[in-house]
Amino acid sequence: DFDQVTVSSLNRHACATLADVGIPKATCLKDFLQQICPDPRFLTIDSVVQMYTADAGDQLLGDRHWDFVIDAIDDVPTKAALLAQCAKNGWKCVACMGAGGKSDLTRLHISDLRTASRDPLASKLRQTLKRLLPKDKTGFIEDMDQLAVVYSSEKTVAKLADFTDEQKAAGVHNFGAVDGMRIRVLPVLGTMPAVMGQTCAAFALCELGEKSFQPVTGERVGRNVRHRMLQHLKRREKKIRDEVEGNTGKDDKLPEGTGEPDEGHMVNGKWVGSVQVDGDDVEYLMEIWRNRCGVTAERLGVVLELARWDLSKPSTCNNLVLMSAKAMQKFDKDGIASVPADVQKQIEKRLDSCRLDAKSY
Repeated sequence: DFDQVTVSSLNRHACATLADVGIPKATCLKDFLQQICPDPRFLTIDSVVQMYTADAGDQLLGDRHWDFVIDAIDDVPTKAALLAQCAKNGWKCVACMGAGGKSDLTRLHISDLRTASRDPLASKLRQTLKRLLPKDKTGFIEDMDQLAVVYSSEKTVAKLADFTDEQKAAGVHNFGAVDGMRIRVLPVLGTMPAVMGQTCAAFALCELGEKSFQPVTGERVGRNVRHRMLQHLKRREKKIRDEVEGNTGKDDKLPEGTGEPDEGHMVNGKWVGSVQVDGDDVEYLMEIWRNRCGVTAERLGVVLELARWDLSKPSTCNNLVLMSAKAMQKFDKDGIASVPADVQKQIEKRLDSCRLDAKSY
């Protein structure tokens, strides 16, 4: 960071005091953290008082493989340049969107960049990043496993502050820290950047500690939708059972039962039995798959259904994939072979992160 601690920014700096005004932010943060952990065996910080730019990117980050990048830049061209470099080098990152002019902490989300809504910074960043990314990297914008963004879906409650009469008289161009960057100030409630920063930190720490979580990125699905998806899954499983056992009954109705899932059994290498999930599990799975097709990542204009990934295993949460009708047709015809190898790995990684339903504990 090239900037310095200012009096006006003290309301959102947890580590800066009045005595730090005029000190570079990077230096201030380093000094504060070394007070907490002065032992160099456990904390090493290379603070660079310099602005990140596309031209300086290679010099600042070099050709090393970074485990994780946290982006908190508020200038669109610079922010896009950093994220484009992350995409190019395959570095995982989390990027913070706009905190200014917002106050509702309950509207904070973690999602992919394409999903981020009601955030002017995210909207401009998408447009700029599309122009910078090569065609084979455009999926970076919607691949949350590579780029996660923290944003607020709240409508901005404050506008850019106007220039004072004194600033206008002196020439507004004289008040920018760097040429080309925004001059007018966007009012900031001190708690918003603090909470968004903690969110970025939590996400990065869990990723680095291999305890990653699946953020809820979409609107909660209604009870009727969950019920419909569960019934469709039950019919699908009954059809599989009929085909495997050679019992293709004409009655399409589901058999009456106790309502409790049975343990199932193996027939010719395939597991058959009742569905092992309920309506709450369906909601959980929608969150895990982010309301998108696990194969194509489609979410708009497609009907999504659940399907067992491995037919030799039960229909538990860690073996159910959300698919579009088109993807499911290919899956039913050619099985897992219908899914590209790289997508297979992504799906299996996500399935590994799923918990088993309550009965399995």
